[in-house]
Amino acid sequence: MIRTPLCEMLGIEHPIVQGGMAWAATPELAAAVSNAGGFGIVGAGNSPTDVVRHELRRVRELTSRPFGANVPLFTAGAEETVQAFIDEQVAVVTTGGGSAGPYLEPLQRAGILVIPVVASVALARRMARLGVDALIAEGMESGGHVGDVATLPLVPQVVDAVDIPVIAAGGIADGRGLAAALALGAVGVQMGTRFICTTECQAHPNYKGRIVRAHDRATMVTGRSVGHPVRSIRGPFVRRFGDMERAGASDEEVMAFGAGSLSAAMVHGDIEQGSVMAGQSAGLVDDVIPVQALIERTVREAETIIRQNAAQIRPGANRAES
Repeated sequence: MIRTPLCEMLGIEHPIVQGGMAWAATPELAAAVSNAGGFGIVGAGNSPTDVVRHELRRVRELTSRPFGANVPLFTAGAEETVQAFIDEQVAVVTTGGGSAGPYLEPLQRAGILVIPVVASVALARRMARLGVDALIAEGMESGGHVGDVATLPLVPQVVDAVDIPVIAAGGIADGRGLAAALALGAVGVQMGTRFICTTECQAHPNYKGRIVRAHDRATMVTGRSVGHPVRSIRGPFVRRFGDMERAGASDEEVMAFGAGSLSAAMVHGDIEQGSVMAGQSAGLVDDVIPVQALIERTVREAETIIRQNAAQIRPGANRAES
């Protein structure tokens, strides 16, 4: 079994965190991940606080194990969502899309661990100085909102820059990704796209099917013109979105066109007119399986790789010293 400081910090068996994806990170998925020994997260998205409270209570009905919640800080109701987390005594809160600074003190005063998602070394340093408990260093390979630095160079630079645990994210979908993240100095991984393609995830079958059919170049990034780059699988909606940006559409036109596109695909299965947000790891996903089987397979693969790599080290002086 792979045990890292993340396991001790979160009270989990395996150093695998489930991403807090809007519409996909439901109580059913979060509970399944926690029950399987990972760390499940409920994605609040921009849901009303009464819905958020209901979902957090629902998770507790489905699991007695630790779980967390995620809030995208760019949403209009972020402050109310954070207060709901405090009232419901969530153990861990992950944040994205902004600085966790304004919410750090009330969350930590309530005994909640705060783990922001960061896409740059500068933001990682800033969050560490503020006193967050850990970081999720997410490379541009991830789905949804993305930065501009890839996971492989980002994670070790963040690890070197801070003195708190770092979780790797972006492009990770199997045991090879877990083993690689540990080699980069991370204490675990966060996976998002891979967890969508599980039986417990409530995403529409059309959405899951589109991920399973994806290949290495299936995704593209749109939204740079409005300052919100998003990675999704190529399709009619995404191509039209890109065409609008290239044609110089106004920010208002672009934002209006994208409104509701994720739920259209994720909830209603409209993968033609909706946005199938997914990371480049979609090319690694070729099945829909139970969460328990996915976590067990991922850990088993990582253990095998680590042992095989260790076996390649031979005793004796290296050639340069002989």
